Amino acid sequence: MHSRPGAGSAADRRDPPVPLAEGAPLIEVDEEAAVRLTRDLVRMRTVSEPDADEVEGPAVSRLARLFTEFGWAHEVTEPAPGRRNLVAVVEGGGGDGPTLMFEGHTDVVTEGRRADWSVDPYAGEIRDGRLWGRGSADMKSGLASMIHAVRGLELAGPFPGRIVLGVLCDEEGMMLGAKAFAASPWAAGVDGVIVCEPEGYEVCTSARGGIRLRLELTGVMAHGAMPQEARSPLVAGARIVEALAGVEEWAVARFGTHRHAGAVTVTPTVLHAGDPAQLNVIPAHGLVGVDVRTVPGTGHEELIAEVRRAAVEAAATAGVTVELTVVDDRPAIEIAEDHPVVTALAAGHRDVHGSAPAFGAVPGTTDGTILTRDAGLPTVVYGPGGKWIAHQKDEFVEVAEIGEYARVYAAAARRFLTAGAGGATAAGAGAR
Repeated sequence: MHSRPGAGSAADRRDPPVPLAEGAPLIEVDEEAAVRLTRDLVRMRTVSEPDADEVEGPAVSRLARLFTEFGWAHEVTEPAPGRRNLVAVVEGGGGDGPTLMFEGHTDVVTEGRRADWSVDPYAGEIRDGRLWGRGSADMKSGLASMIHAVRGLELAGPFPGRIVLGVLCDEEGMMLGAKAFAASPWAAGVDGVIVCEPEGYEVCTSARGGIRLRLELTGVMAHGAMPQEARSPLVAGARIVEALAGVEEWAVARFGTHRHAGAVTVTPTVLHAGDPAQLNVIPAHGLVGVDVRTVPGTGHEELIAEVRRAAVEAAATAGVTVELTVVDDRPAIEIAEDHPVVTALAAGHRDVHGSAPAFGAVPGTTDGTILTRDAGLPTVVYGPGGKWIAHQKDEFVEVAEIGEYARVYAAAARRFLTAGAGGATAAGAGAR
């Protein structure tokens, strides 16, 4: 199975164009305040649950109060009941220039069984140089880093252009917050977006696409003692799962392997039929759920058609019919490595760490996928926390990374806005 995107190689580490004079001092950020803010946010259980009356509310209220304290103009909206977006605009006061957006989300996935955790998932405990808890990496530390980066840049003096901070809802669900932002006037003037998701120091210029499919199976119900009278969705489901492995092999051969994002994966995630209380009944209906991950260059319509063909043929051997529903379809995206938002971010990383970063890919999708798809915004992803830690038990972020990323964000913002004020943002622009 080709499930892990390719890691950045030494050849991917390159010195980008530097739009700001070398030797400029790093911008000071309040690292302790950023850590405190991360802890405050982790202690709020903002789990993305569809039946919850309120999800992001406590975190949005906390951040809105902070934005008021900073004097930042901001607005809270509800893309759906109980789901809140918070958007702030910080004017640089240094004349005309581009608009840079930092983006993050306040919702998190469930902690699962608390007994599986070795720490309280909502205590925000700091131990062994790590801040532990659900959302510590994905992505409340990223939020705190971006906010205090912008505050540090603002306190350092006027800068050209402006910064938009998008604190969006429902990233762990259907990305309603990003969809609402992309359709709003806020998105119209944004020239580049840094999405602050955890990527383990990689500058991610591509993100895998995602297709979620439901395969509804219809057969014939019968007594378990008389299987010859049935057309079993269970048998059909098992054959479909086997056939999907062949679809994945076809897709890898058809669409190839991306140097950062790896290859297409076609993963059965749900197989359901029957009632555990009726073990003597062969059911008539069943479901196979499929999670497809794609790479830049993948033809989604062609791939969906191949899944449908394979599923129909496999189910037909058991006399069962299949209806395929596309639940969600998010494209794979990619931005040029010479786009100004990428070069500014890579240079900011070098300012702080003394060496160029590796380039990589987001293994899944982020709000940046929607911002690029729906509003055409150029997005790059880079944030504190391990690349593979999201959604796991005992989630953590290294405390030192919170300040490090804030300093990188501040340096990147200064480079992007300063270079853009001189007309540099036109060169190499455009996501693809």
